[in-house]
Amino acid sequence: MLRAYLLDDERLAVERLTRLLGATGRISIAGSSTDPEAALNFLRDHRVDVLFLDIQMPGMTGFELLEQLATDVAVVFTTAYDRYAIDAFGVNSVDYLLKPIEADRLDRAIDKLERFAGQPRPDVRALARELAAQLAPSRRLERIASRVGERTTVLDVGRIGHFVSKDKLTFAVVNGHEHVVDYTLNELESRLDARRFVRIHRATIVNLALVQEMFPGVDGGVLVRLKDDSKTELSVARDRVRDLKDRLGI
Repeated sequence: MLRAYLLDDERLAVERLTRLLGATGRISIAGSSTDPEAALNFLRDHRVDVLFLDIQMPGMTGFELLEQLATDVAVVFTTAYDRYAIDAFGVNSVDYLLKPIEADRLDRAIDKLERFAGQPRPDVRALARELAAQLAPSRRLERIASRVGERTTVLDVGRIGHFVSKDKLTFAVVNGHEHVVDYTLNELESRLDARRFVRIHRATIVNLALVQEMFPGVDGGVLVRLKDDSKTELSVARDRVRDLKDRLGI
């Protein structure tokens, strides 16, 4: 049975994860804390197999804590945001869970931990530096340029209702007006503020602040309507509905 340590600055989050892990019967909890300094002291003196680690904590982020660890450990990040340098989570002994954590997603994370148990672990300090660099505010797009011929239009990202990919081009849509941009949706997903934008379809990223309604479509799917002049309606992929509802607090 894998030994785990839990760190989250929210006591209720620690208690919920403790209950979920206990219900699996697959994880032994060696300790938990809401204080990063207390967690560091424990981890320096005790060997654990996996660290369930909150990213955003006052005083010390999860990445800063990892930089101070003397030993490598498998990491499962817990976060309310769905886009923290997602490519890095593909490392064998690194995973992430979105809050509120669901039991089936937790089971899949444990499956991954067990699958890679005993294999070489990544250098958590190097990983922490890489993730922190990718999350630096300077990497987040606040304005984006649309170039057509000799004309360049600079768009305020906060006013963009959604981004859509079609005909091998990517468009930023503002009040129904499409502006071609030189980014793929994958690039935008890694550069936009994850607290404000979410991917609702393989071809669509939406601005959460401009979502007005969410309702069933005639084909049994789900649509969102935006607060723009055109009352734009966008389709939500079935496997992304739950995430969008969580992000909207529904």
